[in-house]
Amino acid sequence: MGTVYVTQQDSFVGKTDERLHVRFEKNLILDVPLIKIEGLVIMGRATVSPALLIELLERKIPLTFLTRTGKYLGSLEPPLTKNIFIRSAQWAAARDGGSKATHVVQGFVRGKLKNYRIALLRAQREHEDIELAAAITRLEHAIAPIERTENIDSLRGLEGAGSAAYFGSFDRLIRAEGFSFESRRRRPPTDPVNALLSFGYSLLAHDIQSAVNIVGFDPYLGYLHTERYGRPSLALDLMEEFRPLVVDAMVLTALNRKALVLGDFTTEPLSKAVSLSDEGRRTFLRAYEQKKQSKFKHPVLQKQCTYQEAFEIQARLLGKYLMSETDKYPPLILK
Repeated sequence: MGTVYVTQQDSFVGKTDERLHVRFEKNLILDVPLIKIEGLVIMGRATVSPALLIELLERKIPLTFLTRTGKYLGSLEPPLTKNIFIRSAQWAAARDGGSKATHVVQGFVRGKLKNYRIALLRAQREHEDIELAAAITRLEHAIAPIERTENIDSLRGLEGAGSAAYFGSFDRLIRAEGFSFESRRRRPPTDPVNALLSFGYSLLAHDIQSAVNIVGFDPYLGYLHTERYGRPSLALDLMEEFRPLVVDAMVLTALNRKALVLGDFTTEPLSKAVSLSDEGRRTFLRAYEQKKQSKFKHPVLQKQCTYQEAFEIQARLLGKYLMSETDKYPPLILK
């Protein structure tokens, strides 16, 4: 089943025997075997029973609290794994600031931009009326120097240039009447498309951070994203190659197939922040969970896996590189 999302406000989340249950006003609204749960996310207000908290910790199931709009508040997770060696290697690469740190940043940037390029090429093939050649060329110009760029700030510049080219053409990928995209707006998102992207990226960051914790990394020490108090920089690093594969693809599908319509959004009068309605949020979460559980052939392992599994696979591949068990970190790039 993957991750369970509790969106009903003022609900009670508890357990009976080996099952998680959610009740609202004494009515049972969800009943799931604990063995099928990989994560529990509470969105907004809910009461979680002490018995369930203990059960989640014993089963190593992370519990995350988000606001109703997807902003991260905090998590309850089992202790870090005992693999001190992987954290030592992670810190050593960061302290040295040398070839290993540069290599992983090259991988994160290359993975993200190549997946952007592939998404635009696919859209160009499927819809001949869309003109994306200029954006694709700009992306190729940003990708070309990555391998020979050894300065991390310069790599950040290439990532920024490639992202600008991609989002500069994102509006052309939306084929649903009433929806448009001018530019990336985050704090707050002031249109439905940005609201969906921000919400999706928040969910993705939570999932990647859980994978990073499982493998044994310190999630707050990254390479592409600079250190900042309270920011899970490594999770955000590893998330880059998954943005176009998971969130962007899912958002476009939901819009273009009319799974979400304008009536699924609300606007806050003062800030003009746009967010999903309760029903829209449930639709989005179902689509996100379905995307995470969809399968593909992993290009390195050469076997079928889900995106949920790939989060941990990529974290383990990163660990192997940092511990000098492999020569390269291979970002996930899907054609």
